[in-house]
Amino acid sequence: MRILKTYALWLGTILLILSCSSHAQEPEHAKGENSTDEKVLIVYLSRTKNTKTVAEIIQQKVGGDLVSLELVNPYPEHYQTTVNQVADENSKDYFPPLKTNIDSIEKYDIIFVGFPTWGMQLPPPMKSFLKQYNLSGKTVVPFNTNGGYGIGNTFETVKKLCTNSKVLEGFSTKGGVERDGTLFVMEGDKKNLVQNQVQKWLKKIGLIN
Repeated sequence: MRILKTYALWLGTILLILSCSSHAQEPEHAKGENSTDEKVLIVYLSRTKNTKTVAEIIQQKVGGDLVSLELVNPYPEHYQTTVNQVADENSKDYFPPLKTNIDSIEKYDIIFVGFPTWGMQLPPPMKSFLKQYNLSGKTVVPFNTNGGYGIGNTFETVKKLCTNSKVLEGFSTKGGVERDGTLFVMEGDKKNLVQNQVQKWLKKIGLIN
């Protein structure tokens, strides 16, 4: 009995260590119509799946690796609680720690960064990503979804945090309005429309032919 208890304690300790270890994100890879041989990474933050859908559309067009940003301490499911927490983080310039860990980011040449507009600002987790990783010399491409109130200062903040990067013209589209209970809209005719808009944008900035 003592041996069984010792084994159970040992097993529990091992599982705890594994669960607390850093989370190395396994990127989803795909080939696309990228007009160059440059390696592409698409990093996105999505609460209601709209930004995720745009990220997937971009991956279909240009290929590359797709990575979702996850936090060590996820935001609450309750909308207003999250709004209040984000406002507090922005006021304190707090950068929440990321659970997502991207190995060998130096191998990528083009990095798309996707996010919703939160309080007319860049979401704190995306600020954490841009602060944590050295993107000097890389091409950074922002894309955004919002509830109809625009990009706020999000694209400008990306430029400020990527002063040693080449930041291309960004893309923005209207997604869901979580405040009003509309959590997902990027499907059917809306998705087809956004696919066409993304394709035109990628051609305009020279990433597909």
